[in-house]
Amino acid sequence: MDRVVEPDPAGVNGDTPTLRLFSLLELIAAKEQLVTLQGLVEETGLPKPTLHRMLQQLEAAGLLVRQADGRHYGVGTRLHRLAENLLLNATHHGARHAVLRHLVEELGETCNLTALSGSEIVYLDRVETSEPLRVYLRPGSRVPLHCSASGKMILSQLSPGQRRKLLGHAPLRPYTPNTITDLDALESELARIRRDGYALDDEEFLSGLFCVAVLVPSAAGRSNLAVAVQAPVMRLTVDKALQVLPALQRAAEAFGEVERP
Repeated sequence: MDRVVEPDPAGVNGDTPTLRLFSLLELIAAKEQLVTLQGLVEETGLPKPTLHRMLQQLEAAGLLVRQADGRHYGVGTRLHRLAENLLLNATHHGARHAVLRHLVEELGETCNLTALSGSEIVYLDRVETSEPLRVYLRPGSRVPLHCSASGKMILSQLSPGQRRKLLGHAPLRPYTPNTITDLDALESELARIRRDGYALDDEEFLSGLFCVAVLVPSAAGRSNLAVAVQAPVMRLTVDKALQVLPALQRAAEAFGEVERP
């Protein structure tokens, strides 16, 4: 008698156990909230023992991490590092770097392509100005979410729950006298950013440094990339930032074309 093979449940597919593990990892990584074993059982239709074994394998590999309550799972450090390395190494293909280099030639100031990584902003690529007075940060450098222009730009499109998850576990550290350290004040600033479509860092992370950032458009709607220009306050001010916005937005559109499959 022929053996009847049941189709894989929706959302967790693959011809081999490894591919099914990868499919489950994709499902979990796409979620805004932490997941539970029972929730995954209900969503996927997989047997509870099977899912429990798969979660244990992913946790043992460092791709998932179980929370202190023992019930919830989230993305692990190893998976964060993998995603970050993929983004960083994509700059080696040249297309992103060419867009950034052209923007620096147009504006005459240092420009960055950044992404959200965990609870920080990581510099995926950066082209320095030729001006002698500048702040040097290499690709791979990390800056805080709450007081960087790119961080606030990306935060502004997240849901309140996602923002609380990223920011609510520790006090907002004051890096300079201008750093916003009150969550309500930060929410007001993020509302302004959502309305106007750009974010400013007015000496909030480093004294004497001004930065403006915009989102790179994404076909998925929510974007994890931002492009920014930064310079000493003697060369970049609020008024000057508004003047360079069109060039920054054109570069963001160009980055969006590069990222589009």
